[in-house]
Amino acid sequence: MTAQYIEGEGKAPSHVHAASVHTHDHYHVSHHHKSGLAALGDDFEHRAYWHTHEHNHAELTHSHDYSQADEDQHHAKEAHIHDHGHPTETAG
Repeated sequence: MTAQYIEGEGKAPSHVHAASVHTHDHYHVSHHHKSGLAALGDDFEHRAYWHTHEHNHAELTHSHDYSQADEDQHHAKEAHIHDHGHPTETAG
């Protein structure tokens, strides 16, 4: 496992989230290429989809500019990536 640390702290002090496995509706975001030629920087649009299944989060050390209470309350609204073949396992 790679050691994590903070270079520059946000408004919330650096903190560690323990590894966890849980279930909630969660989002995935893709970059969808628009058809035809578009102006530079306007070639892609974000497309979101969501579903629910048990999944894991590896241990995470981080900081941010919003409160930890907001982070905890809105966790299920965050988009994230995992292996759908093994959503409760962390590659490593």
